[in-house]
Amino acid sequence: MSKVIVGFDFSKGSAYAVDFAIDVANRFQRDLCLVYVKEKDQDEGPIREEIERRNAGVAHLLKGIKMDYVIREGKVSRELCEQAKEDGAFLIVVGTHGMSGFEKNWIGRNTYRTIAEAPSPVLTIREDFNFHKSLDRIVVPIDNSPDTRQKLAAAANFAKAFGSELHILGLYTSENKSIRAIVDAYVNQVDKYLEKADVKHVVKFVDVPKNLTVTTLEYADEIDADLIVIMTEQESSLTSFLLGNYAQQMLTLSSRPVLSVRPEEVNKLR
Repeated sequence: MSKVIVGFDFSKGSAYAVDFAIDVANRFQRDLCLVYVKEKDQDEGPIREEIERRNAGVAHLLKGIKMDYVIREGKVSRELCEQAKEDGAFLIVVGTHGMSGFEKNWIGRNTYRTIAEAPSPVLTIREDFNFHKSLDRIVVPIDNSPDTRQKLAAAANFAKAFGSELHILGLYTSENKSIRAIVDAYVNQVDKYLEKADVKHVVKFVDVPKNLTVTTLEYADEIDADLIVIMTEQESSLTSFLLGNYAQQMLTLSSRPVLSVRPEEVNKLR
């Protein structure tokens, strides 16, 4: 059974990520694996002792699943992705404060690289998110890009697992009738898919004055959303993958959890 991978480094952000990951793993009935990436000469003994102490403290929260851990050495993003590949990961969860000394409105290079290179969808969570609030409303932005609908399966499965309501946000980025017609068609397809899947949802269309990210976040604020689902819009370079502008802006600016799905990963969350 593929696992939920959690990046962990003893920071408050990563501890919150573990708590959220336990809830996700319980609902999807997936085992958990905590990944700690140590420095080259760092002693493993104290690390293992502290992780085992913490794991014992949350063992009562596990419902029919197991939680283990591994200690790896190297670059954080690379080691997280390698562990995800080895475990055939269902999902990677990372807290967006702690792994690189994050500041407000900056999630850090490790998180960007993890999302860009991960073989699985990545759920990012800021440490100031209200974890006592249930996952009631999930925003799924739909624009006129070819891959925009491919995140729907992941969003629908989260909605089913958490009993959430999906908010399908049709984004008009132009007054051009052809472009608006594409958005209309995509949202109509999404609406029919969710009706057939019996997933609670609402649909809204909005014009984008300047920026897709800002418009999406304003809507998320308006409905007090608990999760935003995006595609990573990856761009390839000669040496690596880079995140597209929309994904980078969303991850940087969103105070809410963001589920990032690469186009080729659409079947991972089924």
